[in-house]
Amino acid sequence: MKQYIVDAFTKEDFRGNPAAVCVLQEWPADILMQKIAIENNLSETAFVVKEGEKYHIRWFTPGKEVDLCGHATLASAFVLSRFFDTEAKAFHFDSVSGALTVRVKDDLFELDFPSRMPEEVPFTDQMKAAVNGLEGKAYLSRDLMIVLEKEEDVRSFVPNLEAIAAVEEGMGLFITARGKDYDFVSRTFFPKIKVNEDPVCGSAHCNLIPYWAKELQKEKMTAYQASPRGGVVYCENKGDRVLISGHAALFGEADIRTGSE
Repeated sequence: MKQYIVDAFTKEDFRGNPAAVCVLQEWPADILMQKIAIENNLSETAFVVKEGEKYHIRWFTPGKEVDLCGHATLASAFVLSRFFDTEAKAFHFDSVSGALTVRVKDDLFELDFPSRMPEEVPFTDQMKAAVNGLEGKAYLSRDLMIVLEKEEDVRSFVPNLEAIAAVEEGMGLFITARGKDYDFVSRTFFPKIKVNEDPVCGSAHCNLIPYWAKELQKEKMTAYQASPRGGVVYCENKGDRVLISGHAALFGEADIRTGSE
């Protein structure tokens, strides 16, 4: 089984968010895909199978299969454009979250994803403990988003993973604030699914984009995920859809030996 490692939302190695991508002719067993994700120990391993004119995509963290992942979808489109269909200008994916499209625009990959505007919820003591006592406002969709008062609160945040995992609401926790050099900054944590900090999370921007578009009264924005690896995300609000764009860099290729080969 061939596997590619791609750093998404960056032009440089060792930055952005690394994802593993396996493009296959047929689906392996679910347990094998999960074991490969555990072995890779990256925030996401994507498996892609072509079905007619489209591709079907699935995403696995070391903890479980998830319903949506942006950076691994970007990485998958990068692999397809570089090694499988070099003339294509768009890749269409079927997924558990519906139809997803990635358009190739020179060296940018533009994800067309569903918008997931979160709803404001009470900022509980448990949530406050998860952000080390900082003041904020809480919003919930699939994940919990806490809007902090200052960019520096996001950049300097030292996660207490036990406190984050203890929060009842949300699969993951996002923290975000208005930016100075960028429209907004964010960081994302998923200890519940064995991803401590996701370096640049595309699916988080399904929440972040509609929220900040409303707050800033802007449809096009540039965002920065301020993890130690860091990554720039180009954003556009399109009503019930969001456009999430970024670069990608190939880190490596490998042959997986599963024991049956």
